Amino acid sequence: MLRWLGVNLCRLLLSVVFLFSGMAKLNDPLGTQYKIEDYASAMGLGSLLPAPLPLCASVLLGAVEFCLGVYLFFSIHRRRTLWLVLALLLFFTPLTLWTAIANPVSDCGCFGDALVLTNWQTFWKNVVLLAAWYVAWRYRCRMTRFITERNQWLVSLYSWAFAFAFALLNLHGLPLIDFRPYHIGADIYEKMSLGDEAAQYETTFLLEKNGVTKEFTLDDYPDSTWNFVDSRTTLKHAGAELPEIHDLVITSIDENREVTDELLADSGWKFVLVSPHLTAADDGVMDHIAAIHDYCQEYGYAFLGLTASGDEDIERWRDATGAEYPFYRVDAIPLKTMVRSNPGLLLLKGSVVANKWPSTKLPREEQLTAPLDELPLAHPQLRGFLQRVLRIVLWYVLPLLVLTLADRLWVQWKLRKLHTFSNHNN
Repeated sequence: MLRWLGVNLCRLLLSVVFLFSGMAKLNDPLGTQYKIEDYASAMGLGSLLPAPLPLCASVLLGAVEFCLGVYLFFSIHRRRTLWLVLALLLFFTPLTLWTAIANPVSDCGCFGDALVLTNWQTFWKNVVLLAAWYVAWRYRCRMTRFITERNQWLVSLYSWAFAFAFALLNLHGLPLIDFRPYHIGADIYEKMSLGDEAAQYETTFLLEKNGVTKEFTLDDYPDSTWNFVDSRTTLKHAGAELPEIHDLVITSIDENREVTDELLADSGWKFVLVSPHLTAADDGVMDHIAAIHDYCQEYGYAFLGLTASGDEDIERWRDATGAEYPFYRVDAIPLKTMVRSNPGLLLLKGSVVANKWPSTKLPREEQLTAPLDELPLAHPQLRGFLQRVLRIVLWYVLPLLVLTLADRLWVQWKLRKLHTFSNHNN
């Protein structure tokens, strides 16, 4: 009895962790892509990876973890599943030990933004999972099945189809559940103000002139003969607690000064075009962006762009789109956090995120026919967190419950038929 209880508890622990990890990645494939790119850069492999590889790896890893979690829960394909689980744990445990010691990235990203663990917490989590794996492997024959071997292929096929469909849905739009601090309804200024006021940050700029590259701060920013290369925001002094948004520094391109508070203090409506890198932005939405800008000019709303791109890329974007709105420079990391799309669009009311759109779902001209106060798109009806979780669960679980119930009924019918046949022969 104790062995049965122990192996099934370990099996369920592994199942829950893999399901949660897989769903977090499938909910936000781009976030996992950025984390994979961070790891690759820390190992000096960033320039060697083909462009689509990190995103493909993100989706595949999420699907594999999710399906392994399902297999463990239903106790199907036991031997193969446990070997695959071990392979993943043997890969990630040394990797997380290295990240815990060397600290090349701030967190592992194994659960996305849904649950942020420190590198040491991630390592010890993997150690616990290895121990649970050993118990599950040692007594795998005592695992309780929830579906017959005859129909386990249906659970497997349905799980893989659901995983890839869910990932594609979130890639086409935005993550169904937004765990980031820039979610709709968030007050950016308030989230920047949380924590210890003693925390200090510094933005540095990498500039190039005559083949010479140097790093500057806002205090010693040179003249316009230097060309922008890159920028980054670092924590100089950490207090006891960090605010949720601690790396957002908006800098004016023309005057080379920080204007974060100035822009957020404006209580009016404003559309914010977000593009970490303009050279990689979807240029198929230029007409929609131009229509939104024209709408802003007609009704007197602000429209601005945030990017980490250099001056030449900004000028090329303006030449290609005829953009007349101002651009401000922000580090690429907070821009990627704001909206998982390039470009993406935020609608702010003061410093509150009223709505946000990926490039695939930008507001159309026919939707912009009145002041924002009168438009539904400025006042979206938000589902609560539990409602969104329930929606995802029902997408997957309801059909699976029907399948499991049908399987149980089929087993009972076969047993009854066998019993009737046995009695008849006797």
